[in-house]
Amino acid sequence: MDEVKVVVAHSERATLRVGDVFLKVDADQARIDVEVEAMALAPVPTPEVLWHEPPVLAIAAVPGATLGRLGEPSTASPAGWAAAGAAIRKLHDAPLPPRPGRAGRDLDELAADLDGECERLVTDGVLPADLVTRNRQVAEAALRPWTPAFTHGDLQIAHVFVDGDEVTGIIDWSEAGQGDALYDLATFTLGHEEHLGDVIAGYGTDVDLHVIRAWWSLRSLLAVRWLVEHGFDPFTAGCEVDVLRARM
Repeated sequence: MDEVKVVVAHSERATLRVGDVFLKVDADQARIDVEVEAMALAPVPTPEVLWHEPPVLAIAAVPGATLGRLGEPSTASPAGWAAAGAAIRKLHDAPLPPRPGRAGRDLDELAADLDGECERLVTDGVLPADLVTRNRQVAEAALRPWTPAFTHGDLQIAHVFVDGDEVTGIIDWSEAGQGDALYDLATFTLGHEEHLGDVIAGYGTDVDLHVIRAWWSLRSLLAVRWLVEHGFDPFTAGCEVDVLRARM
C-alpha cells in the first residue's frame, strides 16, 4: 500500500496524498462544491475528479512540477512563468462562473476587515505599527472598482504545475468565482516579484503594477495572524512579513 502523506492540515481542511491520488477533506461542504464546479468550468488544465463523497473529494495528481513555493527560490524558467501568465489570462477571459469568489469580496466589507486586522496586528504586538501603517496605505489602491473575471481566488505558485514551458495543471479551486483579476496575479507573484515581468509578458496585456503591489500588502496583512494561529510561519524569509517589509 502507498504511503499516506499529509500535504496540509489545519482545523478547516486537510489534504492527504496516497500514491497519485489526493484526498481533500473539508469541514465546509460548500467549498468542495465550488471546487468541483470551478474545475468543470475552467478552460485551463485541472485535476481529474475521481470521486466525490462529502466531505471528501478525491482527485488525480497532475503531471509536472510546481513553479515553486513561497519563501523558496523558483527553479522554473522565464518561459514557464510566462506560460502560467498566459493560462491565467485564458481563465480571466472565460465566461463568468455563477457566484462570487474569494477575489470578489465586497469592497466595504474587505476594507472593514483590513482595518480591524491592522488594529489587531498592532495591539497584539504581532507587527510594528509603522510596518502596518505603511502597508495599509499601500493596500488602499486595491480597494477600487473592478470588472468581474473568472478568478481562481487562491492562485499561489504551489497551485500551478508546469512541464517546461507548458502548464499541466492548476489545483485547489475552492475559492474560485467572479472576482478581481489583479488579485489572482498578485497572489501568484507574492514573494516572487522578480518574476512579475515574465508573468505579465505571458498574460499579454498591461496591468496596473500599483494595484498588484497593493494586493501584495493587503493579502499579507490579512494573512499573518491566521498563519501564526494555524501553525505556519509568515516570518520565514521571503514570506508574508518580508513582503510587507519590502514596501517600506
